[in-house]
Amino acid sequence: MHILLTRPIEDSQSLILRFKNLGHNVSHFPVIKVKKKKYNPINFSEYNCLIFTSSNAVKNLNLNEINKKINCFCVGNATEKMALSSGFQNVFSAEGNVNNLKEIILQNINNKDGKLLYVSGEVVSSNLENDLIKEGYSIYRLINYCVEPIETLDIDFVEKLKKNIPEVVFIYSQNSGNNFLNLINKYELVDYWMNTNLMCIGEKTSSVLNKIKWKKIFLFNPGEEEFLINRL
Repeated sequence: MHILLTRPIEDSQSLILRFKNLGHNVSHFPVIKVKKKKYNPINFSEYNCLIFTSSNAVKNLNLNEINKKINCFCVGNATEKMALSSGFQNVFSAEGNVNNLKEIILQNINNKDGKLLYVSGEVVSSNLENDLIKEGYSIYRLINYCVEPIETLDIDFVEKLKKNIPEVVFIYSQNSGNNFLNLINKYELVDYWMNTNLMCIGEKTSSVLNKIKWKKIFLFNPGEEEFLINRL
């Protein structure tokens, strides 16, 4: 099966290798690049736990002044692995589901125990911060990275893609969906996807790409990629 992955290479390498080892043909079509943002100094000792909704939130945080025994709540396995490799010792994973992440926080942290530090990118697809505030938590959101669109593609890659359109495309965010749409419009690829299955994280992401004719659209959580491929 021909699979197209759209995340930056550092977030795609592991999945590329797994799919290739299973005998699939994998193309890499990054649609965004991650850029670190400067943020004001944080007194991490004021916070009872950390919340990460992406591995980029961990990668772009200054970790030198953080007690690595603090509880860390991660949205999925990739974020969990990044937290563990960064030295954090008490890590909880929601296996890719933000609603599960909220429930795990509610089960393990009392809203009177102290402030929560939510580390994320500039754009998020969930209402986690507001949901936790409604539950009585004191929470501060620290934005430590943003994403920028990739605006040009290699022409040879475009021509090869036209001749061998993937059976599956994975899109991981609303931003990625918008940038994917912009690129395929720019390079006149809009009408090539009728036999392709679109895999999206969340309805907001899929709604961006509804104007394209797909074979079928699936919603998924990170970590479910192999399971979805096996179902096709």
